[in-house]
Amino acid sequence: MKTIAVIPARYASTRFPAKLMQNLGGKPVIIRTLEACLQANIFEDVLVATDSEYIYNEVVTNGGKAFMSLKNHESGSDRIAEAVTNTDAEIVVNVQGDEPFIDKKSLEKALEILRNDTENSIDLVSLMKEITEDTTIQNPNNVKVVVDNQNVALYFSRSPIPFNRDKISGVTYYQHIGVYVFRKNALIDFSTWQPTALEQAEKLEQLRYLENGKRIKMVLTKHVGVGIDTPEDLEKAQKMWEDKE
Repeated sequence: MKTIAVIPARYASTRFPAKLMQNLGGKPVIIRTLEACLQANIFEDVLVATDSEYIYNEVVTNGGKAFMSLKNHESGSDRIAEAVTNTDAEIVVNVQGDEPFIDKKSLEKALEILRNDTENSIDLVSLMKEITEDTTIQNPNNVKVVVDNQNVALYFSRSPIPFNRDKISGVTYYQHIGVYVFRKNALIDFSTWQPTALEQAEKLEQLRYLENGKRIKMVLTKHVGVGIDTPEDLEKAQKMWEDKE
């Protein structure tokens, strides 16, 4: 099954404008993410899908492949769907442009789930990690997910879910890691649906899949990356990069 990685790269981030062009260890964040995908050596192709000439030119100048969106998109999935519509890929991996510290083992496990799902019961796979610190659980920038007994997602929220009303012990919280492994047809289906009320309320595109009956299998990982949503996140990423070097 042909597998490609697509990195949606929007320039005008509301929380941290031009974050993908910020310096990380001597190169823009988007280039560090692109390099990480290439170095993982698990994709047959890697493509950056962007709405920005700045990002497009930066990627091409650094020897990468880039796709310039012809339409305005509200979500990364919509942008990726446009980029892969005319490709022969069967599995598409969405790697967020602000996640330069990808984990190869977690991605391989996610890919294995789709490749072994001969009945096509799973439409996409994503990652989650257990979180215990209350500040992390309460932070709306950290998206939480609740799952069923087969680790299929029930709901995603910026709120702390589940709500532990009686403060009982043993309640587990999971943070969603913004990496998706799609069947291409699920991605194309997504692009034909209108944004849903829950998606717009939470500002979480994955809810559009759930509201339209798609099944999202979650893979538990211990990998701790840094999603760069704020200048403070960039400082953490700089420190991680220095430690990595």
